[in-house]
Amino acid sequence: MASRLFRSVSAGLLLTALLPLAACGGGAKDRPKADLAASRVTTIGVNAYLWRASLDTLSFMPMVQTDSNGGVIVTDWYANPNSPNERMKLTVSILDQDLRADALRVAASRQVNQNGQWIDAPVKAATVQKLEEVILTKARDLRRTAISG
Repeated sequence: MASRLFRSVSAGLLLTALLPLAACGGGAKDRPKADLAASRVTTIGVNAYLWRASLDTLSFMPMVQTDSNGGVIVTDWYANPNSPNERMKLTVSILDQDLRADALRVAASRQVNQNGQWIDAPVKAATVQKLEEVILTKARDLRRTAISG
């Protein structure tokens, strides 16, 4: 399931990387670059780059809750069509306004279908770690694009 999830995440990242940043309007050229380069972004309750990267990374999953002030994203159960007997649910917490690795926490739940019943199953620690790395990389890329844009 983890490799399938990462392939879905990778496909989602590829698609989102090709889309222009909607937040970069004409007014961005008028602002000093130092404002865009700041790692602390306070227009919402949490770091905007981490928030956007989290939403982009998890965009293939149905969302149950998104709270930009509290920095929480909760997905609904997602089953990869190639593995319908497994499903995952994620909770992403952004804990700070700074773009730092320790400002992001991902929690995952996994279930497998056994005889028509969904049974809790362990999630590999590497799965959560990899998702955090994907989100952090995307956030850094968004920040880099904002600075050079």
